[in-house]
Amino acid sequence: MTKFQLVATAAMGLESIVAQEVQDLGYETRVENGKVYFEGDETAIARCNLWLRVADRVKIVVAEFPAHTFDQLFENTKAIEWEKFLPVDAAFPVSGKSVKSKLFSVPDCQSIVKKAIVERMKFHYKRLGFLDESGATYKIEVSILKDVATLTIDTSGAGLHKRGYRQSQGEAPLKETLAAALVKISRWSPSRPFVDLFCGSGTIPLEAAMIGQNIAPGYNREFISEEWNWMKEKIWEDARNEADDLANYDQPLEIIGSDIDHRMVTIAQSNALEAGFGDLITFKQMQATDFTTKLLDGVIISNPPYGERIGEKEEIENVIRTLGQIMKNYPTWSVYMLSSMENFEELYGKKATKKRKLFNGFIRTDLFQYWGQKSKRDKI
Repeated sequence: MTKFQLVATAAMGLESIVAQEVQDLGYETRVENGKVYFEGDETAIARCNLWLRVADRVKIVVAEFPAHTFDQLFENTKAIEWEKFLPVDAAFPVSGKSVKSKLFSVPDCQSIVKKAIVERMKFHYKRLGFLDESGATYKIEVSILKDVATLTIDTSGAGLHKRGYRQSQGEAPLKETLAAALVKISRWSPSRPFVDLFCGSGTIPLEAAMIGQNIAPGYNREFISEEWNWMKEKIWEDARNEADDLANYDQPLEIIGSDIDHRMVTIAQSNALEAGFGDLITFKQMQATDFTTKLLDGVIISNPPYGERIGEKEEIENVIRTLGQIMKNYPTWSVYMLSSMENFEELYGKKATKKRKLFNGFIRTDLFQYWGQKSKRDKI
């Protein structure tokens, strides 16, 4: 087995959760903005792609070096032993980005990196003509930050938020990775009732169900590195068998998702069926302000509308205000609301126990956390 420098990329504000996930899989981490670095072999690549709920991708860090000139970029790229990663027929598209660097033209950087790899490959594989690139795909990225170039190979392919269960979605769906992060932040356990009062296409309840039954989020999807000749089939087979063994399919769950829009409820039910949770999650059409329960010690996690459309702001403000009043009747329940509304606490009528800054796509939001009182976990 080969040791690789790996990096799990993450949305801003979620690095610590991704680092914990990587550590839980048995790997030591180093955290930077948007990145969690760790060392691992081929098995680590398979396991991390299968298990990381909150990361965006898992990449191999091939090299890191200063790049003040195009010559430097070319020569340092050409010096890398690309043949250790890429077979002679590899397809290797190069993407790029550059921030605060002398080499600011991304297309030029991509072109130079591509040319350097081609030259290295032709020399190593003794090819005089062109490389046909008819084999498996290895997505290479050149990222230049403050004149330091980092070259990576993406092992995931489609982003890790693509679980495979979302057949349909609403206009502003919450990314699965962020939904999983919200559940992780709440420290919800499957013995507690779980409710999403603005469930939309059902992403938060579905991620909670997967966490509750310890189902690997990548279990039912494929990854680009499965096509690589050195990522043997047995590695993936063993990783999926481990995931299957660790899943607790018999874990009972009390998960409810509701939405005022009956079309979204239908979509959520369809997505739950696709994910294998058709019988485990209850979805119903309901106004958030109609919430009542006889259960104790539950958790509400929701991403209510942000009131960005004309006429919507006042409506959602009234809903938040009413919800704050309703939840006074349920002191043992914890409430977690993701919102971009700066006056959320004022509307809810209570200062949050804790706030956490997160980004929902490009929208800056806060996760307002209201921790419930402890109680015996039974019905009243």
